[in-house]
Parts: sequence; structure tokens; C-alpha cells
Amino acid sequence: MLKPSTHCFVPTSFLFRKAASWLIVLVLSARLCSAAQEQIHASQLDWNPEVRTAFQHFYNLDYPACISMLEKVQAEHPGDPSATTLLLEAVVFQELYRQDLLDTTFYATDGFLTGKHPTPESVAVRDRIFALEDEVERESGALLQRDPRNIDALYDRGWARSLRSSYVAMVERSFGTAFHLALQAHSDEARVLQMDPDYVDAELVVGTYQYVIGALPFGFKLIFGFAGITGSKTRGMKMLQDDAARGPMTSVEAATVIALFLRREGKYTQAIPVVQSLESRYPHDFLFALEEANLRKDAGQGMVAVEAYQKLVAEADNPKYFPSAHVELAYFGLGEALKGQRHYVEAAEAYEHGAWLPATGAELRRRSLVAAGKARDLAGQRDYAVRDYQAAVAMGADTTQGQIARRLLRSPYRE
Repeated sequence: MLKPSTHCFVPTSFLFRKAASWLIVLVLSARLCSAAQEQIHASQLDWNPEVRTAFQHFYNLDYPACISMLEKVQAEHPGDPSATTLLLEAVVFQELYRQDLLDTTFYATDGFLTGKHPTPESVAVRDRIFALEDEVERESGALLQRDPRNIDALYDRGWARSLRSSYVAMVERSFGTAFHLALQAHSDEARVLQMDPDYVDAELVVGTYQYVIGALPFGFKLIFGFAGITGSKTRGMKMLQDDAARGPMTSVEAATVIALFLRREGKYTQAIPVVQSLESRYPHDFLFALEEANLRKDAGQGMVAVEAYQKLVAEADNPKYFPSAHVELAYFGLGEALKGQRHYVEAAEAYEHGAWLPATGAELRRRSLVAAGKARDLAGQRDYAVRDYQAAVAMGADTTQGQIARRLLRSPYRE
């Protein structure tokens, strides 16, 4: 990559973080197996009844059941990179959900790129993810060596690379490595579309890439342009919309990416119906219901959002409705909505309740405690605020949230 001129210089590490943000949005949703094959090209394994059933569990966030079925599919299809990629996807999503990293409020601004947000990495899970992606590389490489135009193998390799890059960025926060993997993924998927424009699923990676590069500030676009990396918001959105409408396996991801882009642009009321369409198809997916509440909060629909979060909290107790609900995410959103309505004590109680649930991830726990402390300060309850800040510091003094808490221990928070 060429060094930028002085007037638009930014650190290379931040460039990697900024560019890597596009791949993170790829993993903020579930997968779709559509009922109509039409004239669209896709791997034959995508139509496998066991695969479809497995992904119904996936949509309900029942990852153990999904993974168990996909392990069986992989065993029945040795040497098939499609089977391995499907399993890889389920394993990656399961880990991200476990760590509360599918919470879109964390990615609504660029703070997640620049701050210190370490999460406890499971070595065993990491090794399995990397081993599965390596397996896809070997399997697809063998097929491509025999036939360089094996479009399914090329697509699977690109999607597997994007999944690995997302894990590396979101969990390990190694943005340089993630960015290079993402470029390789884009190269594979762009070639797929060159070979067959009707391989619609490949539009997810390419469309996201086009949109994010096109949305970068001029200085960034100039830098990436020197390296031959260009994009267009208009072209990217058009590809994502086509994928959302016709993608056999990635239409849900495409719709979710569209909603996230609209949110980052502050177009909340446009994003809400997109998410509602996903909810209507998968009413037992906790994350889709959570996202509508998040968007209503961001749109300024304060008490409507409060009621939506309260409904989520109540329904989360019913495993027949939400088989897998990370209710801590709803409590955090409830705290945000209540704080926005100046109900500071109730907001603090919601934050604190979510923070101390056993399944709450490390980063969300720190965010919740700092937010609770701020709400306590605004309510004039300094002693309670100090308790929350001290707990956040104890869980990571050198993290971004820990540093904020240390500062607020010296001086109460004021809006």
C-alpha cells in the first residue's frame, strides 16, 4: 500500500481497522435457505433437506442442534468444501453469539474500531475455526487445481475466508490480518460473479465491499485508490438489494447488512421495515426482535422502545418462543432507552441486572457497568456509581471501558 501524502495521512493500523469494518457487518445476521431455486446458481448442497433443517435451528439461534446436523452432513460429503463451509459458519456464529458480539449497537459507530475491547478467546474454539477454514482451503484448492472454473469451490473458499476474517477482527481484533483475508475473500467472490452473474450469493461480499469503500471519506478513498481498491455506495447497495431479494443462501445476511448501513447513516425509520420483514419470517429469532427495539430507540421512539425491550425480557423466559435468548442484550437496550427518557434509576437497574447475568460477555459487562455508573451519577447516587465503576475497572483497567470508569471515579459523570 502506498504511503499517503502528508495532508491526508492516517496511521496504517487505523486504515486496517477502518477497512476491516466492512467484513464485520457480514456476520450480524442469520442464514436463509430460500424455497425457490429459480434460475439462480448455487451449490447443490444448499438444497439438501438436512442442510435446510439445520439452518432452521440456526435461525432460532439453536447452534448446538445446527452444528450437530452439519457435522453429519460434512461426514456424508467428504472432500466437499460446501459442507465444511456450512459447518464453519455455524461454529463461528455460535462463538460470536456466546460472546455477545452479535449486538449491533456495538458496531453502530466506529468506537469499536479504535477502542480496546478485549474478549476472552477460547483456544479450543479458535483452533477449530482455523482448522475448518484450512480444510476448506485444501478441499477447494484440490477442486480448483483440477478445474480452475469450479465456481462452487471458488465461492466456498471466498465465503470461508470472509468468516475467518470476521472472527479474527471481532474476537482477536487483529485488523491487519482480517483486512488481508477480506481482500482475498472479495477477490474470490468477484471472480465468481464474473464467471456467472447469476451466482447471487456472491453479491453479499462484493456488495458490502463496494458500499463500504464507497462510503469512506475522500482521504481514505484516495489512499485505497492508489492501491487499486475502489468502490461505490450506489453499486454496493444495488447488489445487496438484489441478494436480499433473490439470494438462495445469503438473502437474510444481505437484508441485515442493508439495515445496519441504514442505521449507521441515521436512517432508522428506513431500517425498521427491513428488520420487520426478517422478524415476520423468523419470529423466534431473538436477535431480529432485539434489532427492531434498538432501531426504535435510535429513532427517538423512547417509550415505544422501552415497551419493546420489556416485552423481550418477558418473552426471553419462554424457551418455546425464543429457544436461545441472550436477555442481557435486551437489558442493555432497556437501560439505554430508559436513560434517554431520563429515568436514570430504572436505567441503572436495567444495566446492572444485565451486567451480572451469568452469560453476559466480558465486553458487554464492562459497557453495562460503566453505563450504570453514569446513570447513577445523573440520579445523584454517587455511592452506587462508584461501586459500578470500580467493578468495571476490576474487569479490565486497561480496556476502553476500564479507562472511562477510572476517569469517572475521579469526577462524576455529567451530560
